[in-house]
Amino acid sequence: MAIDPAESFARPRVAAGALFFDDLRRVMMVVPSYKDYLDIPGGYIEHGETPSQAVAREVEEELGITPSIGRLLVVDWAPNPSEGDKQLFVFDGGVLAREWLDKIVLGPSELTGYDFYAVDTVESITIPRLARRITHGAYAREQGTTAYLENGRPIP
Repeated sequence: MAIDPAESFARPRVAAGALFFDDLRRVMMVVPSYKDYLDIPGGYIEHGETPSQAVAREVEEELGITPSIGRLLVVDWAPNPSEGDKQLFVFDGGVLAREWLDKIVLGPSELTGYDFYAVDTVESITIPRLARRITHGAYAREQGTTAYLENGRPIP
């Protein structure tokens, strides 16, 4: 019996998120209603969307705001035992000025809250792989680079 070559190709679930910061250089973490850990704003890419379009849509759905989304900070190949292969894009959401913060209206079906945290504390408030992604994303933002990760770890 011949095996269809297309069956051997990876078919990852693809998501995009944004790192938003406050004026103290702390990163925004959101409280999803459907997860047991803090996350960054974002979500899965829909058919026909690009990663940058998806993150803009997700930010509007989750936070009710439409700030400009900046450059790509991180790409992470992150297989998950329960969900299969995943490819995750993290973009620079920049510093959210008071005018944006005052306009945030949480999507009630998705988020129950948000706050800003020092980047060096995210390991204690979220899952390790996401914490590494945030840490590398913040560093890439400061350095003007883009990080490629596998399971949240840089590959030389």
